[in-house]
Amino acid sequence: MMNDALYKALIKDISHYIKSESNINLITKAYIVAKEKHLGQMRKSGEPYITHPTAVARILAELEAGPQTLVAALLHDTVEDTDYTLEGIEKDFGKDVASLVDAVTKLSKLQFKNSLQTDNQQKMLLAMAKDIRVILIKIADRLQNMRTLDSMAPDRQIAISKETLDIYAPIAHRLGLFRWKAELEDRALRYVHPAMYYKVSNLVKAKKVERESNINNVIDYIKELFKESDLTNFEIKGRIKNIYSIYKKMTKDMRDFEDIYDLLAVRIIVDKVETCYQSLGIIHAHFTPIPKRFKDYIAVPKPNLYQSLHTTVLHSDGTLFEVQIRTKEMDKVAEDGIAAHWAYKENKVYSKEKEQFEMMSRLKWYADLLRMTEDKDDQGENSEEFVETVKTDIFSANVYVFTPKGEVVEIPSGGTPIDFAYKIHTDVGHKMVGATVNNRIVTLDYELQTGDVVAIKTNKNSSGPSEDWLKIAKSAHARHKIKGFINKSNYEYTLANGKELLDKELLMNKKEDVITDEWVRQNFEKISITNLQDLYLEIGKGNVSTKTVLNKLMPEISKEQLIQRQIERTQRQLTATSDTGVIIEGLTTPQIKLANCCTPIPGDSISGYVTKGSGIVVHAQHCINLQQYDKNRLIPAYWGTNINRKYATWIKIKGTTRNGLLTEIIQTANSSGIAIAEVSAITSHELESIIKLKVTLKEKRELDLLILNIQKVPQVYYVEREII
Repeated sequence: MMNDALYKALIKDISHYIKSESNINLITKAYIVAKEKHLGQMRKSGEPYITHPTAVARILAELEAGPQTLVAALLHDTVEDTDYTLEGIEKDFGKDVASLVDAVTKLSKLQFKNSLQTDNQQKMLLAMAKDIRVILIKIADRLQNMRTLDSMAPDRQIAISKETLDIYAPIAHRLGLFRWKAELEDRALRYVHPAMYYKVSNLVKAKKVERESNINNVIDYIKELFKESDLTNFEIKGRIKNIYSIYKKMTKDMRDFEDIYDLLAVRIIVDKVETCYQSLGIIHAHFTPIPKRFKDYIAVPKPNLYQSLHTTVLHSDGTLFEVQIRTKEMDKVAEDGIAAHWAYKENKVYSKEKEQFEMMSRLKWYADLLRMTEDKDDQGENSEEFVETVKTDIFSANVYVFTPKGEVVEIPSGGTPIDFAYKIHTDVGHKMVGATVNNRIVTLDYELQTGDVVAIKTNKNSSGPSEDWLKIAKSAHARHKIKGFINKSNYEYTLANGKELLDKELLMNKKEDVITDEWVRQNFEKISITNLQDLYLEIGKGNVSTKTVLNKLMPEISKEQLIQRQIERTQRQLTATSDTGVIIEGLTTPQIKLANCCTPIPGDSISGYVTKGSGIVVHAQHCINLQQYDKNRLIPAYWGTNINRKYATWIKIKGTTRNGLLTEIIQTANSSGIAIAEVSAITSHELESIIKLKVTLKEKRELDLLILNIQKVPQVYYVEREII
């Protein structure tokens, strides 16, 4: 073994942090087994296959990965490509190594031909949640493959490179593995967009001497400034952005190569945090800082634990460059990500569970991923929904806002207070009635910006999210929670509403307590309704009308009599009920009335207008009159829950003048479970009639369903809500 160059290179890489003889022997044994099992196998490049797993292990050694991880890296292709079995690995190297090899083997079989193959993406995400070491091995495996991609056929080069950009580079970024991420992106870009790769590469090379000269001059100047301030324990070095980052800024932001501010960067590494801020003061005192280009990632670290001060400044010679200031420990994390925190140290007890716990405690997004995997089955998500949630809420999230207590919350770009509320807790989202940003009241569709301080107003009497929220929420997590609430509420509401409608109808006709499960089965079994609860549900859905039930109980009553009874009863209910069901925060018994112009109903977004001497008039926010009022006299208003009244509103219907159209429309309203308070029919000319119905209902969802059902009536042109 001593003459084996691959083996010697591997041992040299790990010898600075793994010194235990037993660990060295374990790794040596794994190398020998891998070499024997892959004997005679060659890579596309023509090299012996053992070069690949050894290179993967050496990449992981850069992160100071533990012995078990290195052994699994050496053996990761043996089960798939040789006669070595998982049982053999477990016998020779233990259950932990066998588990790692098994997981990596399964991931190796996944092919991500395009971003729509969500089943495979889901498996990778779930594997990452189960044991983070699996993904570290897999990313190292992909990095080594990208380094030898020249030997592959062109179509495979492009497919593997696209997969790298879609899947592996974003995961490396989230883990803080910036060196790996940058190399994966640059190598992938070379095959996916070769023209742009070489264009950017040539631009960088063309200016290399000039830029290096500029950077060296700046570094020398900063060193002199630091010495004058008695700073001695520091290191300064320059860097140029990786090719893919420059490419993204040139294409996505439509910027010229010369206009990329942070193309040149000076990195200052000092011994302690206080010196970071002292160094920043010196830089700003001698260079001109560019407005809005300063970021303090020390006070507010990125979700992948990255910490540094960033500022872009202008040199006296007109050169723009970025300055990054951090401690040695921060620099280590910036290079190696989370691995910098749990690099292997001998004589320290290690376990998969301990490493997972440390990942959760340090990386909030990883804790979110674990929570999502646990919630997945409870939410009933399919693979597409699960992957969408992770990609949108974790991999694409890049807006950082604060709670009033200063805690950082990460939401997707374009996120709103709704996304923030559901990120805090599901109940906070369900009970939200408003939000403030930086102590200013905002609408629920307000687009949050990094640095905003967000406070959510909740009310235990809130009726919960509406379907309108689905159009506002940007995070998949929030949308899934809202859909779940609405689906559950719809079922419970539909059931209760169907029971209420039938009970009232039976009471009015003195037929209460006469309908049983057996009666329902005898009369409705043909349409698959076999018990009373099924009947309630179908009435609530509008599939069966109470009129139909009464006709079976009381066939002698005519349709006209039933409609007239309903209108009379509805008018009495409207006259008897005065409670608006509207809540004004801070007021216990306000004088409130609903505006006649827009007739707001629960489900409408509403605002209160403080009148002079007439209390508060509540308008729907779409009301034209509301837009003309004094904004200073508008106050937030919300619908309460458990409202025991119904609300009147008008709908306008246009259709032909055919006989029976009005009767059919009224019957459709009855079938939808909607009570009619008033009917007027106006014929505008010989070929068209306009019908107006004043209906009473509990909330906007009922109105939307009614309009949808009436639109289905033959020879109805259109239906709309009537605003007086």
